[in-house]
Amino acid sequence: MSNANDRPGDEFTQVTGSEEPRIEFYGGRGMSALPILIFIAWAIFQTALLRIADEPGLVAGMLIGLIVGMFFVKGSWTTYASTIFEGMTQPVAVTAIVAWIWAGMFSTTLQAGGFVSGLVWLADVLGIGATLFPAATFLLAGLLATGIGTGYGTTVAFVILFFPAGILLGANPVLLFGAILSGAIFGDNLAPVSDTTIVSAVTQDSDIGGVVASRFKYAVVAAVLALVAYVVASASMPGLDVTGDQAEILVEESNPIGLVHLLSMAVVIGTAVAGRHIIEAISWGIVVAFVLNVALGLAPISSMVVFRAPADAPLADALAGLPIIEIVTETSDLSVGVGGSIYSGAQGFFALSILVLFIIAAAQIMIRGGAFQAALDWSLENVATNVRNAELTMVGSSILINAAITINTAAEVAIAPYIAKVGERFNINGYRRANILDANTSALGYIFPWSGGVLVGFSAMSDLPDEYEWFTEAMVVNPADVFPYVFHGWLLVAVFLLAALTGFGREYVIDRQSEEVARV
Repeated sequence: MSNANDRPGDEFTQVTGSEEPRIEFYGGRGMSALPILIFIAWAIFQTALLRIADEPGLVAGMLIGLIVGMFFVKGSWTTYASTIFEGMTQPVAVTAIVAWIWAGMFSTTLQAGGFVSGLVWLADVLGIGATLFPAATFLLAGLLATGIGTGYGTTVAFVILFFPAGILLGANPVLLFGAILSGAIFGDNLAPVSDTTIVSAVTQDSDIGGVVASRFKYAVVAAVLALVAYVVASASMPGLDVTGDQAEILVEESNPIGLVHLLSMAVVIGTAVAGRHIIEAISWGIVVAFVLNVALGLAPISSMVVFRAPADAPLADALAGLPIIEIVTETSDLSVGVGGSIYSGAQGFFALSILVLFIIAAAQIMIRGGAFQAALDWSLENVATNVRNAELTMVGSSILINAAITINTAAEVAIAPYIAKVGERFNINGYRRANILDANTSALGYIFPWSGGVLVGFSAMSDLPDEYEWFTEAMVVNPADVFPYVFHGWLLVAVFLLAALTGFGREYVIDRQSEEVARV
């Protein structure tokens, strides 16, 4: 997800602890999963069957699930209601939301400075057409995500910047979105500063450096196969027709000066790699992008932040000459207000932020009510009977938790104690446990249509029709359409399924000892 540069603690309830369930339900512990199951069914019905890709609609589905679940609570509803607030205040959810907002502000500021036109120009000069653009996008997104440690931030940036460039070049939108998500997965899984990397290492008593080194072979195998898959798929999946003469639009949208914002991205990557907090790193990127836009005349200040005030405002005449003030003569609810890339970059994720908070609340109810613990207890007693089945159980349990908890770091924190318990029973090395844990949570957090990684990309994409005259609603990818094309994610899961079945890369405690765990 994003690196908070803090050691993960008990901010998300760890389900294998000794604490008894705090909420009792009619029908047993399994009924505590009802809110999240209602939401998943709602999400599938809305996005896959009705083809309605609408975040407020998903918020309504989650709210209904939480309300219905309340009627199955034994006794007072107070604990149930308190658990909703407990889940919504989890730091893992807030971390994701803050990363989205900062990344959104950064990306839209680069967009205002013509970075997309620079990308189109560069791709045209290098001959990177529709067939190669998704593969190139996957590589570059993986590089950025590995550098800054936030797959969500990478998804936002690449959807805002690379997605419209790829559409202009003739790339298939669904395949291109899948390539962006795949690159985010690669970085989330491999970046030393990623939250998922840190959580997987610390919770399995392993050092971060050793974990990253040991998982490299799995990530690269999946990445190479995914890269080939994107080239092959692009050759047979056509893009959409852009309104007007595509060649003319391409020329109009091409401007090499926009590539100066490669410096802005380099500042973010360099600052993050140097060990700075991701919020600090992106903030420096915003500052650099803002200065470049103004100094080089790429965008006026008003395109990044502007106050649109009515003519009868008390200070309208006195401040009318300032570049950030715009006096609106014909006022309406739409014309008066605050605008610019800084505002729009943040505002685009408000609905998604509310949705994620409610999902985390529902997951907390499932944990407090014991549904997840019941499933894990059953698998420990009936499935994890030998080392191979134990590893397969680890993979399966990570799939289960990620289907319910859509923020991958939160899912990882919740399932980590169970992974440790199963692995220790069969003396599986901490590196191996950490790799199984992280690979699956990193991948699945960007595959399910209702997952945070997919929704944050969709949210950023939904604003593109307002930014470009040629970008139509038909070019916005429905979350239900993209999941088969997140090639790196599926391949990463497949690699670890095969590793569990064949024993490839399996290490036991006696094979190698972890270094002292890095307490970050």
